[in-house]
Amino acid sequence: LDEKLGILIGTGQLNSSRRCVGDTYPVSRLGIPALCLNDGPAGLRLSKGVTGFPTGINAAATFSRRLMFERGKAMGEEFRGKGVHVFLGPALDIMRNPKAGRAWESFGADPYLNGEGAYFTIQGVQSVGVQACMKHLIANNQEHWRYGLTADVDDRTLRELYWYPFERGIEAGVTSVMCAYNRFNGTSSCHNAGLLGQDGILRKSGFRGYVVSDWGATHDSADDNANSGLDMEQPGDWIVIAFGGGNLKSAVKNGDVSQDRLNEMVSRVLAGWLKLGQDQGYPPVNFDSQKPDGSGPRNLNINVRSDEHTALVREIASASAVLLKNAPSTGPNGVKRGLPMDFSQIRSLAIIGQDAGMPNQDCGDLNECNDGTMSIGWGSGSNSLEFIVPPSDAIQSEVNKVNAAGGGLGGQNVTIAKSMSNDLGNGPNAAKGKDVAFVFVNAMSGELGFYTIVVGNMGDRNDLTLWWNGQDLVTKVAAVCSNTIVVVHSVGPVYMPWNTNPNVTAIIYAGAPGEQTGPSIVDVITGRYNPRGRLPFSVADSEAAYGTSIVYNSLGFPEIDYTEKLSIDYRYMDANNFTPRYEFGYGLSYTTFGYSALSLSKISPGPVAATSPTATAVTLSFTIKNTGSVTGTEIAQIYLSFPGSAGEPKMVLRGFEEVGELAPGEERIVQTSLNARDLSVWDVPSQSWQQPSGTFTLYVGASIKDIRLSTVF
Repeated sequence: LDEKLGILIGTGQLNSSRRCVGDTYPVSRLGIPALCLNDGPAGLRLSKGVTGFPTGINAAATFSRRLMFERGKAMGEEFRGKGVHVFLGPALDIMRNPKAGRAWESFGADPYLNGEGAYFTIQGVQSVGVQACMKHLIANNQEHWRYGLTADVDDRTLRELYWYPFERGIEAGVTSVMCAYNRFNGTSSCHNAGLLGQDGILRKSGFRGYVVSDWGATHDSADDNANSGLDMEQPGDWIVIAFGGGNLKSAVKNGDVSQDRLNEMVSRVLAGWLKLGQDQGYPPVNFDSQKPDGSGPRNLNINVRSDEHTALVREIASASAVLLKNAPSTGPNGVKRGLPMDFSQIRSLAIIGQDAGMPNQDCGDLNECNDGTMSIGWGSGSNSLEFIVPPSDAIQSEVNKVNAAGGGLGGQNVTIAKSMSNDLGNGPNAAKGKDVAFVFVNAMSGELGFYTIVVGNMGDRNDLTLWWNGQDLVTKVAAVCSNTIVVVHSVGPVYMPWNTNPNVTAIIYAGAPGEQTGPSIVDVITGRYNPRGRLPFSVADSEAAYGTSIVYNSLGFPEIDYTEKLSIDYRYMDANNFTPRYEFGYGLSYTTFGYSALSLSKISPGPVAATSPTATAVTLSFTIKNTGSVTGTEIAQIYLSFPGSAGEPKMVLRGFEEVGELAPGEERIVQTSLNARDLSVWDVPSQSWQQPSGTFTLYVGASIKDIRLSTVF
């Protein structure tokens, strides 16, 4: 009995022998080690010698299943190299509201995009023998009041929106899932039988792994949690205890939890360990999360980084950079304005903004500050800044190469003026008279934790404005420099009223790109990497355009009713006539693409969604041609409009394809398909996917507002 309990109960947050964020107890006589569970969804936390990967929101902005998989695989390799059995990710918390503190850990505002991010991340992580743990089940969509709020979500909205990424995770073969702090429809997520139980949505959808609590999310008794479907409690002490403290042992001895149920819990945990071959030659844990500085005898300081991982991080950061505006022209001094930029064809430049510089490396274990370049948010989803290369260093390096090779325009060395703060006097002074001014601005958010406050923001952002007077900085610099290029590092949408300023010649939304933030943005600026990123959310001019809100103030834990149902982000804007400044799926390139020859080659003979939701229903093909002058990649997106009687949003994302690299004049036929579930709605009475009868419209385009082809069936 004690051995079984040790597999199900964490060793304790306050236990000095703990190696990882979460540990279990070993069963040495059977060769079962202590299982190591560790953050985070963008790279290993609390250890030296690891890579700081791009965030989930940046992986989403690539619209690339290939890069989602490779990112997952590379992270898995580093977790395995450190001896971690369970990767605590991916996060699948849809961006219901753009201010949500941890939305950047996930894959944006659309369920289909989140689902693809879930599937390919999990496949990548588990391909190298590391267990993935998808989280946070479910409706974990704000940080304020997260420890006890109730998210009230109707069944259809749950299935089509918030549950969908988890369903894709199950299809990917995920070994574990983490239940959330919040209550769902009035019941704590970790003892919610409707979610976790044998007849709950998780098991009925085919999940065969184990359920682990978020750290301190077990709000109820041992038997309540165990009998409702929770299999493992972490960390085992700390905030609240259900299984720990002898509680589960007493419940088993008293018969409140049966031996059959206990054995099932243990079997589920061990099954994940065995499924991925972790019983054969798996590396032992070689770091100590309680000493993230690398000190102490338990830190072997094994470096799991590689040149391949660094190159991948740089590629993903570049591929996720979204070119929002580009107005190339030639200025009166003969210098080309806008992008791409040849540094050998300018005389001078300015680097402006706190966000361009090296971040503070002493912000605690959770990265709880924002006083340099913003590569990731704060909280348990943060990652290592040990090897970060800030934009200022990367631009300086580029200029040094140009000067060493003979200088810039006119054969003179390119000069750099820097104002590494958001001072509204120094920044414009540095920009005055320069051929180009790069302005770096940001907005950050993170995890609530122990009610952490960063620059007045408690997890969730207070608003959608840029931090540190970023908006005023852009405006004042643009007033004195007619070639102002703005780079936005942000966890989500921000207001951009300055985007129409003619002196702002280019805008790049770079998100939270990880440690290679500087080199990757220089690759895009110079054109060595042709931008192809797309927005995984909409950028609007008001919070009202998103149709939801964050509950900041409440007399006790609030009840949040998801009255918007299926209509969030672009779906809400379409339904309520809000025109976004930049729409979902938007992103420019240095070349142009033409779309043609859309055809449907197969339509399923009848509705099969109820019995075979992943069966192919429609196959389609179309042609993409590079009609511009440089090689590039196009992200073709597929949207669907349902028959009016279906009650669906006006248009929904149902596919995307990464089409590249295409040389100028080259064209390629793209073939893809939609499955039965893609054409279906969740029917509550029958508890199944049902295809509505009537006329569907299928759209293919470069964003939801840039439709190039369409057909009906």
